[in-house]
Amino acid sequence: MRKGIAFALTVLGLWVINWILTNWLSEFAYHLQILVLIGINAILAVSLNLINGVTGQFSLGHAGFMAIGAYVAAAATYYGDPFLAARFGEAIPLNMLETGAFLVALLLGGLAAAVAGLLVGLPSLRLRGDYLAIATLGFGEIIRVIILNCESVGGARGFPGIAERANFFWVYGALAITTWVLRNLVRSPKGLAFPAIREDEIAAASIGISTTRYKVIAFVVGAFFAGVGGGLFAHFMTYLHTNTFSFIKSIEYVAMVVLGGMGSFTGAILAAALLTMLPEVLRAASEYRMIIYSLLLIVMMLVRRQGLLGNREFSWRWFLRARRPT
Repeated sequence: MRKGIAFALTVLGLWVINWILTNWLSEFAYHLQILVLIGINAILAVSLNLINGVTGQFSLGHAGFMAIGAYVAAAATYYGDPFLAARFGEAIPLNMLETGAFLVALLLGGLAAAVAGLLVGLPSLRLRGDYLAIATLGFGEIIRVIILNCESVGGARGFPGIAERANFFWVYGALAITTWVLRNLVRSPKGLAFPAIREDEIAAASIGISTTRYKVIAFVVGAFFAGVGGGLFAHFMTYLHTNTFSFIKSIEYVAMVVLGGMGSFTGAILAAALLTMLPEVLRAASEYRMIIYSLLLIVMMLVRRQGLLGNREFSWRWFLRARRPT
């Protein structure tokens, strides 16, 4: 009962905030765009945190999963909208038809990315450390090159004309669902195998945990939500190009996970907000912007190696307890 009330209040709150931002604060379109991009980056960072932070793997292919979700979801609405309008346009209201098509497109994008996560996971997850990082980096670049040569989604020209469906409500609703699902997965009795693999893979295998199986599960689940995030990105920006999904993008998400704290989902969200806003705040110092950005990250890692929240999750109870004098 409490979970149902909390869910209803979350949906209502997001809808109200989205209505206010859309109708009353439309003159702050730039700030709204940054706010939505923070939510999308947070979805990618939280999903990568399951792989890199909780399970202790080192993946550099998350931008590839995002690209698959983005292009599949965009193609689903781009080619599917005219078909659905011609088939059901008279029987179903247009707004309901578009919303349903958008949700199906996000699901298809997530499933396509999950399949890719399975395909890359089965042969490569017997690798560890730097070898796994190189394998996933190569996978991400392979995906980017394949899309670059696929004319049905624009190829080298990019993919324009994508329907603008994503907004604050959908992005932060997806972020809430992603965080809730992953936190419950990790806290479940079987989910304790993920941090066990991170702490000591050999010891985990010695007590009967199928380490390869759980690493593949982490990749598949993380890739699914990365695909959903990619679909939201596509339907918010309305234009895609493969240059957006280079290996630099994957490194940005790794930086968010490390800065937030390996294993902390709320830490990943906080780091995603900081690293999305920081380049915009430093835009005035255009020629020194990336130098300052890099120096701040280096200083942060020297001063607080465990990240902003370490392996803890933010809660008001923890916050109040941390503020009590010792």
